[in-house]
Amino acid sequence: MTHNNAAPIAHVRNFCIIAHIDHGKSTLSDRLLELTRTIGERDMAEQVLDRMDLEREKGITIKAKAVRMLHDHADGQQYELNLIDTPGHVDFSYEVSHALSACEGAVLVVDAAQGIEAQTLANLYLALEHDLDIIPVINKIDLPAARPDEVAHEIEDLLGVPADEVLRVSAKEGLGAQELLKAIVERIRPPMGDDSRPLRALVFDSHYDSYKGVIAYVRVMDGIIEAESLLLTMSNRRRIEPMEVGVFGPQMRPVAQLGAGDVGYVATGLKNVRDCRVGDTITGATQPVAEPLPGFAPPKPMVYAGLYPVDNADYTDLRDALEKLQLNDASLVFQPESSTALNMGFRCGFLGLLHMEIVQERLEREHELELLATAPSVEYQVLLTNGEVIIVDNPSELPNLSQVEEIHEPWMHISLFSPSEYIGPLMELTTGRRGEFEKLEYLDERRVVLEFYIPLAEILVDFHDQLKSRTRGYASMDYAFDGHRPGDLVKMDILVNEEPVDALSLIVHRDSAYDKGSLLVRRLKEVIPSQLFAVPIQAAIGSKVIARTNVKATRKDVLAKCYGGDVTRKRKLLERQKEGRRRLKRVGKVDLPQEAFMAVLRLND
Repeated sequence: MTHNNAAPIAHVRNFCIIAHIDHGKSTLSDRLLELTRTIGERDMAEQVLDRMDLEREKGITIKAKAVRMLHDHADGQQYELNLIDTPGHVDFSYEVSHALSACEGAVLVVDAAQGIEAQTLANLYLALEHDLDIIPVINKIDLPAARPDEVAHEIEDLLGVPADEVLRVSAKEGLGAQELLKAIVERIRPPMGDDSRPLRALVFDSHYDSYKGVIAYVRVMDGIIEAESLLLTMSNRRRIEPMEVGVFGPQMRPVAQLGAGDVGYVATGLKNVRDCRVGDTITGATQPVAEPLPGFAPPKPMVYAGLYPVDNADYTDLRDALEKLQLNDASLVFQPESSTALNMGFRCGFLGLLHMEIVQERLEREHELELLATAPSVEYQVLLTNGEVIIVDNPSELPNLSQVEEIHEPWMHISLFSPSEYIGPLMELTTGRRGEFEKLEYLDERRVVLEFYIPLAEILVDFHDQLKSRTRGYASMDYAFDGHRPGDLVKMDILVNEEPVDALSLIVHRDSAYDKGSLLVRRLKEVIPSQLFAVPIQAAIGSKVIARTNVKATRKDVLAKCYGGDVTRKRKLLERQKEGRRRLKRVGKVDLPQEAFMAVLRLND
C-alpha cells in the first residue's frame, strides 16, 4: 500500500522528542533537520534566530510543530520521518498527551550533566502510557561537567535499557546525530492504518491563519484526506470544506492527499479554534465513523485572575486582544467582571501559572496594553447551608460565611526531585504550606524524589521560586491534580480607609489568617502613599478585624512649586506626573498604587 506523494506506510516513522526544559530538545531537532537536508544551511541560521522570540512566548513556532524529513537509510531505502514537537512545560501536559497520541515512538533526551529531572519523568510516563517505543539519548556530552556513564546507568535503572544501548550525542557539535537517525528507523515501529477504511484523523494541534482560517495539525489513523473531500469534527459535528491539505516541510506545502499514517495539516476555513479543538477526531462527512479516537477532553483551567487595563479607555482593546489570543489558544477562557477598585476588566482562567504569565506577557508586548493583574486564585466548591453547591473562582464573590456549610479546595499531588542534602529545606517549605508528606525515594546515592499532597492555592504564587532558591536551583517539580477536599477556609477582606478593596480580598486557611492579615497590612503600609489625613488599613474576617495599622498623615509641601527658568525641567515634571497618574488607581479617597496589588503576591516571602 503506497501513498501517491510519499513513502509506503512501512517506511513511515512518526516520533516526538521529549525532555526536561533546557535539556537541548530544540537544538537536537535543528541538527536532524540539517542532516536530512530538510532545511538548507542558509535558512538554518535564520531559523534559529527567528525562533528565539517566538519560543519565549508560546507562539506558533513554524519550525518544529510537525516536520516531515526524508532520510536515506543504509539499506538503500528512503524513509519518511515525521517529527512532532511537544511543549516541555507541565502546564501544557494536556497538549503533550495529544502530540504523543500522534506518534509511535519517542526520543527521550537527558542532559549529561544534570541527569533525570522532574519533567523528563513526567513526560516519559506519559509516553509509556501511550505505549511508545522509546530511544534514550544523552545530550551535551561535550560539556566539561558531563557524566554520561552515570546518567546512562540512571536511565538503565529507570527503563531497563542496557546502558551501552543509550545513544550519546552532542546536538550542539552534531556528534552522534547520524546514529540517532539510524536508531529512529530501526527501533521505532511503522504506523498501523488502512487507507481503505473510513477516515479517522486526530487533531493534535492547531493555529489560526487570517487567510485560511483554523489550520488543524492532523495525524491520519485510517482512511485518506483529499483536498476536495467534505469533513466533519466529531465533538461538535461541524462540517468542514477544506481549502487545502498539506505537509510541513517545515513550511506548509500543499499535497493532493494524506493517507493512513501520515502527519500533515488541513486548512479548515473555520473562524474559531474552538470549533476544531486539539484532541478532536476528524472524519468524512459522507461516511463518518461511529466512535471518535479516545482521550478527548476539553482542557480545564486551574488558575483564575482578574486582568484590568491601567487606563479604563483600553477596555475594548483588551477584549479584542483576548479574543485574538483565544483564536490560537483554546484553553484560555475569560468573562467580563467589574471591581469597585479597578473598574472594568476580565476574569481569566489559565491552565497554570506559566500559562498565565505567557498570556499577560503577550497582551502587554504584542498588543501594547498596560495591565493590572489581581492575585491568582483557584476554583473553590462552596456548599451552602441550603444544600446548593456553587463554584467560586473570585474571592470577592464568596457568599457571607453564615450561608456557607463548607468550602472544598483543589489539592495537588506534587513530586519534588532534588539532591539529597536539600531534604530538610524542602520538607520545611511544603509542610509550612499545609503540605502532607507522602513518601521519599532515592533515585541514586545523591538524588531523591519527595512526594506530597498540597492545596493548589499554596503553590500558586511563589512556591516555584522558593523551591529553586532553597535548593540553589537544583530541585525540579512536577504536579498533577488530585481532587477537592474540604478545608477550614475563610475570606479575608482588606479595608483601606474603612472601604473594602474587593481586588485585594483573599480566601485563606483560618490557621494562617492572622499571620497573613498582619503581614499584608504591614506591606500595604509601606506602599500606600501618605495622604493629608491618617489612613487606617485593616484586615477583617466578616465583621471581625484581625489586624490593623495606620498610614500617618502628611503635611502638604507647598515649596515644590516650579519657579521660572528651564522649560525642559517643567516638561519632565509634567511627564513624571502623567506617568504617576497612570500608575495610581483611585480607591475611594486614597490612591492605591500597583505595588499594593503586588504585595498580595509576595505574602510568603
